[in-house]
Amino acid sequence: MLQVHEPGTPAEGAEPTATRRTADEAESSRASRGWWDRNADEYQEEHGAFLGDDRFIWGPEGLDEAEAGLLGPVEALKGRDVLEVGAGAAQCARWLAAQGARPVALDLSHRQLRHARRIDAEAAAGGGDGAGERAGVALVQADATALPFRDGSFDLACSAYGAVPFVAEPVRVMREVRRVLRPGGRWVFSVTHPIRWAFPDEPGPEGLSVAGSYFDRTPYVEQDESGRAVYVEHHRTLGDRVRDVVAGGFRLVDLIEPEWPAWNHQEWGGWSPLRGNLIPGTAIFVCERD
Repeated sequence: MLQVHEPGTPAEGAEPTATRRTADEAESSRASRGWWDRNADEYQEEHGAFLGDDRFIWGPEGLDEAEAGLLGPVEALKGRDVLEVGAGAAQCARWLAAQGARPVALDLSHRQLRHARRIDAEAAAGGGDGAGERAGVALVQADATALPFRDGSFDLACSAYGAVPFVAEPVRVMREVRRVLRPGGRWVFSVTHPIRWAFPDEPGPEGLSVAGSYFDRTPYVEQDESGRAVYVEHHRTLGDRVRDVVAGGFRLVDLIEPEWPAWNHQEWGGWSPLRGNLIPGTAIFVCERD
């Protein structure tokens, strides 16, 4: 599920301080779990209408998997075992289930998965055509760097802004995903486009001037008054991401940089029509394992 953080969103108590500093795997994992548990309610309330309950959106641009077909033809999804990594409220997994796939939605945040259960329960209670297919998506709370599944459990894996940007060692995620995929399995994930890290995270004209080095890999960290990280996101260049994919045992099939569509007038953090028409906001990596 599309999980895009808006810098400066306060956690409980005092507003955190934003900085750039190192953050290891353990600190990054703790921060991610805590941030999404604290902010899941507000996130779903603010962005739930755009995401839908059973829609597969790859990024703030609104690229829809139903049209993009990055996981393969829609008709070919039926009967496939699919893992969604960083699923949030499982909107993407729910769409996959509606196409006849057998998805498992995995997320680090218990509160995000509670929202997934809420949406499932509402769909079941509402009845109507397709209610049965939309209810009861399989949910798993776990870290993407240590997937609790046997080797070769899935045909496909996907992640829309989930997990990959938030881990200190993304190759570990790649290798874990490869391990649980069957031969020939496809792995598609989206992240903030790396070029965006050189610009201020602002939707207006102030976000169009380069403010930092694209090559600075120092993580973005929001920390509390004691210096404890409450949010961590890791920057990788485009070349770094490609090397991570290859080091994880995948072949890069395609790299998608969605253009901002004319119908989308929303602003989401630093994403906006103004910026989206000038610089890419999302990068989608389409990968396959041997």
